[in-house]
Amino acid sequence: MKLPELKIGNLVAKVPIVQGGMGVGISLSSLAGNVALNGGIGVISAVEPGFNEPDHFRNKKEANLRALRSYIQKAKEISKGGIIGVNIMVVLNTFEEIVVEAVKQKVDIIFSGAGLPLRLPQFTKGSDTKIVPIVSSGRAASVICKSWHKHYDVAPDAIVVEGPKAGGHLGFSEDEIDKPEFQLENILKDVLEVIEPYELIYRRKIPVIAAGGVYTGKDIADLIKMGASGVQMGTRFVATFECDASDRFKQAYLDAKYEDIQLIHSPVGLIGRAIRNQFLIDVEAGKKKPIKCMINCLKPCNPSKAPYCIADALINAQRGNFDKGFAFAGANVYRISEIVPVKKLMEELVSEAELYF
Repeated sequence: MKLPELKIGNLVAKVPIVQGGMGVGISLSSLAGNVALNGGIGVISAVEPGFNEPDHFRNKKEANLRALRSYIQKAKEISKGGIIGVNIMVVLNTFEEIVVEAVKQKVDIIFSGAGLPLRLPQFTKGSDTKIVPIVSSGRAASVICKSWHKHYDVAPDAIVVEGPKAGGHLGFSEDEIDKPEFQLENILKDVLEVIEPYELIYRRKIPVIAAGGVYTGKDIADLIKMGASGVQMGTRFVATFECDASDRFKQAYLDAKYEDIQLIHSPVGLIGRAIRNQFLIDVEAGKKKPIKCMINCLKPCNPSKAPYCIADALINAQRGNFDKGFAFAGANVYRISEIVPVKKLMEELVSEAELYF
């Protein structure tokens, strides 16, 4: 049976796949634009998008906003009318400025997690930009829905529910990662229950997009049959020619083995999932020293106590300099064996999903 389209308000993605926003510099205009071109929803990460700008360290905020403008426009050009989103983390110190800029650039969707985006509707109401919070529990979805309904008289245009097998920073404590009640299928069910009254109040469907460890077409079909309207995938899209990361970054994905995947304690106080390398081994051994922070980019970060700068580490990794950085990745990264075009990946995912749907 044919996969359903993913409808978020008046936006219609022919393929119900959202490409996860991956920073720093992993999903910019090339990846996002090509995913959107091929029927999915392409997403640019708003975490330090200006890292290649010549004045990045002198004028970080302006460099990031300037680069974001450019990437949004380039992605729109590549996509030829496809759906382009921006992922904006709540913990960014410039969260509000980035949201305002994304709305000015008429981005189709703002995805927002790493915190509760309780004030997001304040900056988007009256625009055509859709707002989609990213949550890791039914409780978080409930808090957001109640707050937005009470203060702004709106409900989310969609919700991404992310399970503990995702890459990057996770919305779980270390002891929750393997517990059954926190697995994607169960929190998906919780979120679907939470949104029911708001669907009645606003007389529209609130699509729920399942994320975290989604790897195969069968995974997509299974999650849609459980009630999801679509899925979000990150790790699979890194292993594409169009991904904005360096070839060395992509090679790290190809080389990763099951035993290389580890949980880390990020300097910003969150658990994360990454590919083990010498940099992370040195951090565990206490060999890295706090560095001078040019600008405190994340609210929870305390530069005086941080063992390393997470932004610098991820920028170095994006460029393939793994002596000074590491790669975030999802739990299934070890299954990747080749780099493919975005078009081929999406066609294969859809074909396989339709066998099980």
